Amino acid sequence: MSAIFDFNQTVAIFMAFFAVMNPLANTPIFLSLTANETSDVRKAMAFQSVIVAFCITTTFCVLGTQIFHVFGITIYAFKITGGLLIASIGFEMLHGETSKVQKPDLEAHEESRDRILSSAISPLGIPLLSGPGTITTAVNYGATGQVKDMFATIIIFGFLCLITVVAFVFGEQIQKFLGQIGFNVITRLMGLILGVVGVQMLITGLQGAFPFLGHA
Repeated sequence: MSAIFDFNQTVAIFMAFFAVMNPLANTPIFLSLTANETSDVRKAMAFQSVIVAFCITTTFCVLGTQIFHVFGITIYAFKITGGLLIASIGFEMLHGETSKVQKPDLEAHEESRDRILSSAISPLGIPLLSGPGTITTAVNYGATGQVKDMFATIIIFGFLCLITVVAFVFGEQIQKFLGQIGFNVITRLMGLILGVVGVQMLITGLQGAFPFLGHA
């Protein structure tokens, strides 16, 4: 077990996923999509959305290297682009904004039950929970060519999916406990972490693409 789970790496992967997926900050969006719905509908939507997110993220963890090969993309190019993307999302969150890359257009969805259930796939599953930032993080940590990295990333993301289900199902209680100020503080803290993760990913990509830059 210790060969698969390095403590520092585990913490880094978990915090990166938690920051970009941000189940607590996404809870108000989930509640708005399920307003006036029954507890059963809410639970079904919560489980369906994380299953969609888990399947997509796992696919990129397993096939990330092959996808790069097909499109002629290097891991360093992906890290540079992904680092810029994640850092930009983090900087927007740091200013109290939700990135347009991750934020669904709630007004574009009808308030019918079928539409709400389909929202478990989009916008919740994609792109809110498994958007570009989540996919980039998964590829960065999971598609390294090492089987242990891939399994560790998948297991850690699966654990985060369980946390997300709990946050969604008990969203009303969490919202009352934290309040709007609490959600704002969490959003800015996650934004800071994302910004740092994105910059570090960018530095790693640049050092790999341009070895003369040296290694930190």
